Amino acid sequence: MKQIIQDLKDGKTILEDVPVPQIKSGHILVKTSRTLVSLGTERMLVDFGKANFIDKARQQPDKVKQVLDKVKTDGFKPTYDSVMNKLGQPLPLGYCNVGEVIAVGKGVTEFRIGDRVASNGPHADYVLVPVNLAAKVPDGVSEEEAAFTVIGSIALQGIRLLNPLFGETVVVIGLGLIGLITAELLQANGCRVIAFDMDAEKVRLAQQKGVTAVNIGSGSDPVAVVQELTSQIGCDGVIITASNSSDEIMHQAAEMSRKRGRIILVGVVGLKLRRDDLYKKELSFQVSCSYGPGRYDEAYEQRGQDYPLAYVRWTEKRNFEAILQAIARGQLDVKSLITERVKLADYLHIYGDMRKSGSIASIIEYDNHKEPDTVVHIHSSKVSPGKGVIGIIGAGNFTASTILPQLIKTSAKLQAIASSGGLSATTLARKFSITKATTDYQTILNDPEIDTVLITTRHNAHAPLVLEALKAGKHVFVEKPLALNPEELQAIITLYSSLNTQHFPSQHSALSFSALLLTVGFNRRFAPLALKMKELLGDGQVPVNIVATMNAGFIPADFWVHDPEVGGGRIIGEACHFIDLCTYLAGSRVKVVCMNAMGTNPDEMTDNATIILKYENGSNAVINYFSNGSKAYAKERVEVFSQQRVLVMDNWRKLTGYGFRNFKAMSSPQDKGHANQFKLLVERIQKGGEPLIPFSELVNTTRASFGAIDSLQKGAWIEIA
Repeated sequence: MKQIIQDLKDGKTILEDVPVPQIKSGHILVKTSRTLVSLGTERMLVDFGKANFIDKARQQPDKVKQVLDKVKTDGFKPTYDSVMNKLGQPLPLGYCNVGEVIAVGKGVTEFRIGDRVASNGPHADYVLVPVNLAAKVPDGVSEEEAAFTVIGSIALQGIRLLNPLFGETVVVIGLGLIGLITAELLQANGCRVIAFDMDAEKVRLAQQKGVTAVNIGSGSDPVAVVQELTSQIGCDGVIITASNSSDEIMHQAAEMSRKRGRIILVGVVGLKLRRDDLYKKELSFQVSCSYGPGRYDEAYEQRGQDYPLAYVRWTEKRNFEAILQAIARGQLDVKSLITERVKLADYLHIYGDMRKSGSIASIIEYDNHKEPDTVVHIHSSKVSPGKGVIGIIGAGNFTASTILPQLIKTSAKLQAIASSGGLSATTLARKFSITKATTDYQTILNDPEIDTVLITTRHNAHAPLVLEALKAGKHVFVEKPLALNPEELQAIITLYSSLNTQHFPSQHSALSFSALLLTVGFNRRFAPLALKMKELLGDGQVPVNIVATMNAGFIPADFWVHDPEVGGGRIIGEACHFIDLCTYLAGSRVKVVCMNAMGTNPDEMTDNATIILKYENGSNAVINYFSNGSKAYAKERVEVFSQQRVLVMDNWRKLTGYGFRNFKAMSSPQDKGHANQFKLLVERIQKGGEPLIPFSELVNTTRASFGAIDSLQKGAWIEIA
């Protein structure tokens, strides 16, 4: 299928070939017929992409500070690579989509195949939309009209926050698409509307709709106009829908308001507020968030958990439905706002030079759909089976920034990459010369040329995909964690043990031998400084004391990593890294574990905890996993005490020895072991040999992470089987 994307590095707008998304639970798959281009919002994105690095930095000063902090702790090269990777991720354009439902996911009851729906899907032939971000299009509403649903909801949400009363005077500043719709909806609400813009054509269009619209480009003073039209009282409310960096707009909004008036910001303007403006009139000011309640709430948008109507009358979905009903009843006329209609293939007619465009609303028409295809071939190549041919399931930020840059340095052949949406897989396939991109991971499992599967998805998919890949006869590399609960782990133990004790032929596999490799991405043990520490400490005959500190950084409570069902929490999902590292340095397996955490509720997955590990060989380890530290401090630090000697590793950049006869210090560019990990993995696959990490240690580390949570909940030491 075709999709319009924005390259943030060079500012190019591209019509990309992307595999069609796979239907999934709680979603609908829609074949697009029309999309609306929101010139204001999309022009900002296009302009940002075209800006040079200095201008990009000026537009995002908070991000610049984050970059400078990262340089201080991690060094220039890792920081530069991180920034370039972020800019290398294309942005899908568009959020006003209309089409026909062609597939319905599990659990969806309100939509059926054939329904016409409006959604916030992007400019693409096919879009996958969660049910709470879609609404049925009523009979009598055309697809062109329905394309205004989402942008109309942005206007409607601003009005709901203003809460205007019948007969009040409301000013709309900015008569772009959202401003024009806002003005018309306010009139339908019984308000007197005064509007301002610098574009004569937009002012004329508003006047045709009965709005008192004034062209301030001719020199009119908006404050004086409002005072005159309201007999010096001032307006009851102001809705700002303009896009302008000037702080003067907010000042004018305050000046034209009556005492105790309300100001709502829907657009983007300068916000260096003058306290006296708000103080002397006791004005209320609020910023409107997109389509309404539910926006950016993953539970609402992605998992379909609706807000009770009795307590949240107008969610974003119910705002969608209200706009569609207003169009159906003739209360909102959007046809008059359409400036042009463009075929998808001619998208550059709109995006070529948006600054010169005089369009108010541009409609993109889709009428040349190809049959849905879940695979897109990016590069043509021939591969030799059984020689490190890799398929990757998961195309997120970590895959892009860390895994693929290291894999391409090896002799592995990258055959395929899968992602749920398709765009990220396609982007990475082009960048790293991967043969094909897909949205169906079964394509990878069923490919006889692929002998190795890399799994880099969200944590809840790890164990199920490991099981499927092993059953397909593939070597498996899975990012941590291996599993989220004992049941998943036991299923992997049972299958892997059976596969590696018998001959394992498979119709889907290029392999026909007993030794399938299963590797978990515990990369720290492969870092140059970790290898040197192990060399200095020996093989585990003498017990050691280890203190490992992870200054992990704060992650918001609603982020998926904290969800026990999806991410497993940060101990199981992330701290397992350091459990493995301590096991490697101790040269033994965990025997018992205890965890203490900050806070009073032991049922919560915590990210401020201390884990104590006792090993079979007598070693002890203390892992401090904290999220409440400063980003300016090193992220990771390890201290090892043994035989009157001490090793101190600081953030994978420096290792210092105390009491060692022939070692004092070693420095390294920050290297957490990923390069060496994948180099050794590919060598094992191509030449054979033992697993990089013994399976028994993978199981022991995973059980220790489960034991840490058990310990916190039970307030006791937990033995590890």
